[in-house]
Amino acid sequence: MYTFSNKLKTFSIILMVLGLLGVGYGFMTSHKSFEEVETLLAEEAHHGGGHGEEAAHAAPSHDAHAADAHGEEAHAEVDEHVKHIEHVQHQIANRPWAALYVAAFFFMMIALGVLAFYAIQIASQAGWSPVLFRVMEGITAYLLPGAVIVLLIALASGTIGHYNLFIWMDPDVVAHDKLIQGKSGWLNITGFAIRGIIFIAGWVLYRHFSRKFSIAQDTAEDKSNFKKSFRISAAFLVFFIYTESMMSWDWIMSVDPHWFSTLFGWYVFASMFVSGITVIALIAIYLKSRGYLDFVNENHIHDVAKFMFAMSIFWTYLWFSQFMLIWYSNIPEEVTYFISRFNDYKLPFLGMVVLNFVFPILMLMNADYKRIPWFVVMTGLVILFGHYIDIFNMIMPATVGDRWFIGVPEISSILLFAGLFIFVVFTALTKAPLLVKGYPFRKESEDFHY
Repeated sequence: MYTFSNKLKTFSIILMVLGLLGVGYGFMTSHKSFEEVETLLAEEAHHGGGHGEEAAHAAPSHDAHAADAHGEEAHAEVDEHVKHIEHVQHQIANRPWAALYVAAFFFMMIALGVLAFYAIQIASQAGWSPVLFRVMEGITAYLLPGAVIVLLIALASGTIGHYNLFIWMDPDVVAHDKLIQGKSGWLNITGFAIRGIIFIAGWVLYRHFSRKFSIAQDTAEDKSNFKKSFRISAAFLVFFIYTESMMSWDWIMSVDPHWFSTLFGWYVFASMFVSGITVIALIAIYLKSRGYLDFVNENHIHDVAKFMFAMSIFWTYLWFSQFMLIWYSNIPEEVTYFISRFNDYKLPFLGMVVLNFVFPILMLMNADYKRIPWFVVMTGLVILFGHYIDIFNMIMPATVGDRWFIGVPEISSILLFAGLFIFVVFTALTKAPLLVKGYPFRKESEDFHY
């Protein structure tokens, strides 16, 4: 039985406290007055900084307007200037919301990806992975709090917030946007909340019963619990395919309600799947180093690393397919999604391809390297960072525009949810033995070799 060490528990609590303090600071400093934003834009125009050109173009002086106060053109320039300042003001206010949402979704999708991987192992009756089942069950314990937090942040941003994440929640925007009006049958707060509750309920119910059957099988004299687990896993995977796609449309793609991609559900799935598998490897290696997983050998680590390698290639295939088809067709309402990312997010947008494809390919191509724990850990940490940047690229351009930065709100949000994730997962690992005992393929898994 695993014991949650006081050091690790204290570490997770410290991360949460530091994260909460930083998130609070981010929210407190995000509310800028009209005059403060105007001064900021003027300084950027003067120094020619990252936003200098845009600021210079959109920030004419009041003296220039005063010279022709009654001119129609002058009034138009004043209106444009005011609208631009208000727009930047709103982007700055959006940043802590977006940073919190990106981190919350990232850690939630790890748990959801592991749950899908776990269901696949049971439904396919895999013989190599049962020794890792309790690690997977521990990680999926985070799904309930993680998914609820994501849904609450999304709803709060459109209720107590000022529509900081989803512009389709703003009645004024919808009233003047025919395209969003056409999608209002789907994109409305009531439907969004109901669908979110259905998604979470289905995922958590499967996790509850699969965990229940897994523990019951430890002491059972027959294989009835294994058979029940097999049946619900097969059914869950059908449910998951549909709900994961709809979740990705609601929780991610709808931040850009004018844009859509038929590959988007698969793209998000690939990101969550490889992230979840990577965390399985990291936690298994950590527990083994602490002497808790003696039955896990280098062949199991090798197989998990193979999945990390394969899913990194799959993610790249989907990334390239989505980008290439939209770029080649050059349809205005589609290419705007990538234009904003090339103009304002070129480093994170192209950099994540290196982090999520080039680096894993080079590191994990050699079979021997997949068996070296520290090597897998190093590669896994890079992969996780790369997929955080992937979610960052999905959310930030539509919410903060070119006002992005990896600073206090982003780092604090990561610390907050990393601490919560560690606390929930490692607490769950203490609730049951780390080796499934009555599972039919247990012996095959213990003796597994490549």
